[in-house]
Amino acid sequence: MKIYEGRLSGEGKSFGIIVSRFNSFVTDKLLEGALDCLTRHNTDPNAIEVFKVPGAFEIPQTLNLLIRNNRFDAIICLSAIIRGETPHFDFLAHEVSRGISHIAVESGTPVGFGIITADTPEQAIDRAGGKRGNKGFNAALSVLEQLSLIQKISAVSRRHEKPQKSKRTRP
Repeated sequence: MKIYEGRLSGEGKSFGIIVSRFNSFVTDKLLEGALDCLTRHNTDPNAIEVFKVPGAFEIPQTLNLLIRNNRFDAIICLSAIIRGETPHFDFLAHEVSRGISHIAVESGTPVGFGIITADTPEQAIDRAGGKRGNKGFNAALSVLEQLSLIQKISAVSRRHEKPQKSKRTRP
């Protein structure tokens, strides 16, 4: 039996972070957590670029553009969607999650999901460095591990590729 696991190291890797400005009292703390995680795990601060978008809805489009640009080994998405008095919360949370997931699966690029959905501002604050930890830190930790695992899977796949049979023509 073989077991493959990712390592928690950002050494020699580059990271993009997309963070929404809406609900900045929460998202600023998520960003701090993600940056703390990456630098604690040997990521060069110069290999991290932050992209601030207006709100959560703009994250999938920005993610798609960054992946097409092929500048980063992995990307982390951070936002806080807090329930209001209308169904807008449900539509937004669903579409943002679906968009990020679709882009990540289609591209094969590791994407950290640090999108908080909360019923109250207090719940969001608790998840951005309060009682429930920092989901920005957790998203960065997950993307570090996934990036390493994907690279291991790719290396194993290349080693197990069967050589192409040459097509020989008879003279």
